[in-house]
Amino acid sequence: MTILLANPERVATQALVDVLEPPPPVDFVKWAADNIVFSERESQFPGPYNHDLFPFFREIFEALGPDDPCRTVTLKGSAQIGKTVVANVFVLGSQDMDPGDFLYVHPTEENGRRWSRLKLKPMLNGTTGLRRLFPDKSRDGGDAIMFKERIDGRGSILISGANSPASLSQISMPRQVQDDLSKWEKNAAGDPEHQANSRSRGYTFAKIFKISTPLVSPGCRITNNFEAGTQEHFHVPCPHCDHEHPLEWENMLASLDREKPDQAYFTCPECGGVIEEHHRADMVRRGRWVAHNPKAKYHRSFYLWSAYAPLQTWDLIAAEWFQAEGKPEAEQVFLNDTVGRAYHFKGEAPPWEGLRDRAAAEGYARGFIPTGALLLTLGLDCQKDRLEGQLVAWGREGRRWVIDYFVIPGHISEPETRTALDGLLDQKWRNEAGNRIGIDRTAIDGNAWTEDVWDWAKRKPVSKVIMIRGDNRDSGPLLARVKREHNSRGRKIPWSRRFYNLGVSTLKMGLYRRLAKTDPLAFGYVALPKGLEDEYFIQLTSERRVEEKNRDGFTVARWKKDPNLNNEALDTMNQAEGAALHLGVRGMPETTWDKLERERETRSPTGQLDFEDLPLSAAAAGADGKPQSAAVKPKSIARRLA
Repeated sequence: MTILLANPERVATQALVDVLEPPPPVDFVKWAADNIVFSERESQFPGPYNHDLFPFFREIFEALGPDDPCRTVTLKGSAQIGKTVVANVFVLGSQDMDPGDFLYVHPTEENGRRWSRLKLKPMLNGTTGLRRLFPDKSRDGGDAIMFKERIDGRGSILISGANSPASLSQISMPRQVQDDLSKWEKNAAGDPEHQANSRSRGYTFAKIFKISTPLVSPGCRITNNFEAGTQEHFHVPCPHCDHEHPLEWENMLASLDREKPDQAYFTCPECGGVIEEHHRADMVRRGRWVAHNPKAKYHRSFYLWSAYAPLQTWDLIAAEWFQAEGKPEAEQVFLNDTVGRAYHFKGEAPPWEGLRDRAAAEGYARGFIPTGALLLTLGLDCQKDRLEGQLVAWGREGRRWVIDYFVIPGHISEPETRTALDGLLDQKWRNEAGNRIGIDRTAIDGNAWTEDVWDWAKRKPVSKVIMIRGDNRDSGPLLARVKREHNSRGRKIPWSRRFYNLGVSTLKMGLYRRLAKTDPLAFGYVALPKGLEDEYFIQLTSERRVEEKNRDGFTVARWKKDPNLNNEALDTMNQAEGAALHLGVRGMPETTWDKLERERETRSPTGQLDFEDLPLSAAAAGADGKPQSAAVKPKSIARRLA
């Protein structure tokens, strides 16, 4: 029997060599070219990662490397330009070349699970070196959906959601990716960005990578971080005179021709030469990053938009703009996703006196449906002692008409209040063609007294009445069904199937921009009737978007109202728009509008309005000159407040 003994001196020497030997240089660009392969489903440039197509990423990769002294790297940019690819290369390349622990934070835990399944796992399996280091099934449980650990224990990836304070506490991580940062919202413990930043505070050479498409400013997280950093823009040389300058949206916008979007170009600010898309590849290849705030050397921030990337043509950028122009929400999406900029909203509603005067001078009779107003929705707000409702009509190109405003005394649980509310929902209003039009959809606030609201709403068809609650996030969808809710005994709550979150912050911004329009033919114009009291216009414009400093020193924005004012007119307008969204008004095809027009605006045989059919028109005004409803006799807002 032969027994082999190790040489202790040799073992000790080898261990010392392993420790003292400098690690190989970290080259993310080379690693990406050697390891990242795009499929036809993932990219319009399938095959290995090609640095020649994306030369502007080299400097960002170098900033993320261990040789750059910066602690934070921010990439603000358009959607679909490769930001997430850079983040993935940073994480996976580090695990291969310079292993360590990573924290990867998404806006929500659900986003994190989806990324882990659909992105991270295929990349780990598709990379030879990482497939061996991160096997699918690890005996020690190191391969969970939200946690991946190297088989040798030298590195790990912890996936978290910004909405979960528990997953952002009691951990320390030397490297991070904060993905989709603009969509992060406060969680139960406060500001998630501050919580995530704190996870790397104990490391001198930490590296935090923040990436996102911007949203609304003030308050846009990625914009705040970009401005706090070096503010680097990619300068390219003019193909005619070699003058270096960044490609700016305003430069392209000045030359756009609606009739010829395929001829979009930039103009050199030095020589005036025309820069066309066929110049782009060479210019970008010779471009360089220029810091506009070079003093912030420990926080490098970069801005990149679609005009630089080969993933989108300039004529497509022009076409997208012409489709969005004049439509507030569409313009915001264009600036965010295509230009990579935050949409700047001043937060001020138009003066209420101007709206009142416009209604008095140009308005139609209260309770009357003008031509072009083809669908009716009702927004209802529940208060302790009353229900308030606003009836709004909708037409083509986002235009709307306020038809009437109601106040029904009593609580939603009281039989008399429900009887009056049922009568309101059964009413019909006459239009200029002499036809009776009923309410197409009603949205009632279900955030307060939810069970009482449900007890009333469940007696109505889902196609007629929905429940909504406000969602104040700038990043949330305009209308999204509430996830299945359960009570304390685990039973599914029945109202889930007709309960929706409403993106009221975005709707308020859109409404205020639309209220400022004075051309009745403009997209999104808001028409106002005669006969509404001053209090209505004061309430409609009662909120302001104000700036505040958070604990990180960044500016954030919040909607606030004067505590001495009520805001039910604004709330019920949003609720009526929520009902319109549920009807599909924003995406309604012209053929549907045509059908509604034929059905509702073809003049009735008599062509006249009967006296008894005019409970809300000027012809049926009460002694005080204000229209009154036959089914519901609402108090005026002024009298209610008196």
